[in-house]
Amino acid sequence: MRLNHVTLIVTELQRSLRFYRVLGLVPIVHAPPRYARFVCPDGDATLSIEVTGEAALAPRAQLYFECDALDDRVAQLRAAGLSFRQLPTDMDYLWREARLSDPDGHEIRLYRAGRNRLDPPWRIAPENVPD
Repeated sequence: MRLNHVTLIVTELQRSLRFYRVLGLVPIVHAPPRYARFVCPDGDATLSIEVTGEAALAPRAQLYFECDALDDRVAQLRAAGLSFRQLPTDMDYLWREARLSDPDGHEIRLYRAGRNRLDPPWRIAPENVPD
């Protein structure tokens, strides 16, 4: 099984479209006034945004985007006008992470995890996976 994409419920399509383009995602579908879809610049993961009229009721999401050159990418995004709540910081779970929010309050985390992304020291062995 592979994850196809995640859709975020947003309040203003154009505002969110601009934000995710500045973040570096590449638009592949543009269907105003309600929908757009992006592909990540590295790999084939996609993200869509949709105006449904339910944004105020929708739960907020946390999105994680891995960046090989995290500190450089954050500097580029700050120069482009994005504001971060946390600049790149070494976290106790062995990731280096920066945090910001999109215009609708969805939390965005840019990070660099290296091998700890899929193989942290505390990874459970296949024979110990709970039922």
